[in-house]
Amino acid sequence: MTALILTPNIPDPDGFYAELLALHQGRTDADSLAVNARLILVLANHIGDRDVLRQALQAAG
Repeated sequence: MTALILTPNIPDPDGFYAELLALHQGRTDADSLAVNARLILVLANHIGDRDVLRQALQAAG
């Protein structure tokens, strides 16, 4: 079983955060929620490991 990585693991996290904010700029709250949902599904598909996804759900909840 692969363990969920909870320590910082993104190169240039500030740059990624800026891109994430830019993705939401000018959107309504409903559109931002829809974008977040699509992003979660895209990333979950990329991860693909149900055990890791389950760990992420537990960590986020």
